Amino acid sequence: MIVVQMFANIDEAELTKLIEATDLITILIAGADGDIDDEEMEWAQKLADIRSYAYAEELKDYYSAVGQHFDIRLKALIAALPKEVEPRNREISIRLTELNPILQKLDNQIGAMLYDSYTSFAEHVAKASGGFLRFASVSKEEKALINLPMIEPIHLHSAEDGV
Repeated sequence: MIVVQMFANIDEAELTKLIEATDLITILIAGADGDIDDEEMEWAQKLADIRSYAYAEELKDYYSAVGQHFDIRLKALIAALPKEVEPRNREISIRLTELNPILQKLDNQIGAMLYDSYTSFAEHVAKASGGFLRFASVSKEEKALINLPMIEPIHLHSAEDGV
């Protein structure tokens, strides 16, 4: 497990939940329409790998940890989660809700960046298959979940906010 200064105020179990969030987001979005597509799974793996070297500097180590054994974690989660869409989405939503107090513990900038990276990750997974040349490829089921409504947004506070 990575030990990074920005995650110093959370424990290993909380860090594990943050890392597994991308797996859960992948399954939530890829399976929203009832079919977890290979293209979406492969793209999620590539996206995690890409973000480990070509993403915000502050999150490169995080995405490096996410990329390690991503496919193994993903397959294990798919096997463990309910097969039907509604119960699976409910279980994933509960697990993603557990991120809220963890994100609040992080430095505000890191929490905001991580939240934004999760919603961006969800959007990329949603666009990974379907449509003509990826145009209109986001299903209505994916669109309803893409902003991850179960995770409370973290907003950056400026010096003028006094926070």
